[in-house]
Amino acid sequence: MKTRMFAALAALVLATTLTACGDKAKEAADAAKASADQAAAAAKDAASKAADAAKAATADAAAKTSDAMKNAADATKDAAMKATDATKDAADKAVHAAKDAAKAAEAPKK
Repeated sequence: MKTRMFAALAALVLATTLTACGDKAKEAADAAKASADQAAAAAKDAASKAADAAKAATADAAAKTSDAMKNAADATKDAAMKATDATKDAADKAVHAAKDAAKAAEAPKK
């Protein structure tokens, strides 16, 4: 009878211990799941912020490229205008020099 009682008590203690360990394991699993959920949310937030930063950097680079192209076009236009003016001035001076040379050539004939 003592053996039966001891076996019953041992089984009861074992069952209680396993139940307690099962609850602890479940709590640990729940905590791990919560931690994994937090890590996933943090990763998603970081990826979103990185994407936003990349979009902003791309937009800034596009704006700067556009400004640089406009400045280059303006500089090219200014250079072309100056070259045109210089060519016109040189042509005017050549015409005046030719007229002066023609006058000088005709002067001794008279």
